[in-house]
Amino acid sequence: MDPSLLALVVPIIILVSNTTRSTFGFGGGLMAMPLLAMVVDVRIATPLVALIANTDALAILLTEWRNVRLASAWRLVVASLLGVPLGLLFITGAYEGVAKLSLALVVIGFSLYNFLKHRHHALTGERTALIFGFFAGILGGAFNANGPLVVIYGKLRDWPTERFRATLQGYFFPVGLLTISSHAVAGLVTPTVLRLYLVSLPAVVLAFLIGRRLSRLLTAGKFDRLVYLLLMALGVTLLVQTL
Repeated sequence: MDPSLLALVVPIIILVSNTTRSTFGFGGGLMAMPLLAMVVDVRIATPLVALIANTDALAILLTEWRNVRLASAWRLVVASLLGVPLGLLFITGAYEGVAKLSLALVVIGFSLYNFLKHRHHALTGERTALIFGFFAGILGGAFNANGPLVVIYGKLRDWPTERFRATLQGYFFPVGLLTISSHAVAGLVTPTVLRLYLVSLPAVVLAFLIGRRLSRLLTAGKFDRLVYLLLMALGVTLLVQTL
């Protein structure tokens, strides 16, 4: 694609996907990756999405840091770091398809169950963060799919909208820094990626402002139902990729 046209199309994709992420605290990559892969190589799309996502996470943290549940966030991060090496071993095994299929079905089942307004038992205490974080790390190390379990954990804690969004960023931001560092070491953060990132920054700022406004307009019930719809979309995407 012509570079000038690319500089127009990419920011539009980022605007749409990051508005979703800024509103709910996740889901931007789910929308951005398949759309970006249509116009740029996946080796460009992957580090670009990581840079964009971490910029948005930082913006949310800077403006909503008071809402972060630190006791949960740091446990999720530390446990994930412990799980990543096991995930890297897992990906070389013979059960990759089974693991991804299981994750997809769990995400779809959890989302569908809650979308239909069934009540779940809220998790109490912080120790469960270690369990969810550890398995999220395994999935992240193996398939770059650490997000779904962390989102499910946040919903099981029954946090209000502001705490849910902010605490997710308390997890995604440090994990994202490690992801970006690994991309840089692998030589994926190229001048082309950085150029598209800079061109997309105005779209990131606009998406952040729109998403922040939308999250405040949504009632708790509508916010929850839309979160479960996004989770279902993520689960279906994983299912399709696996099959």
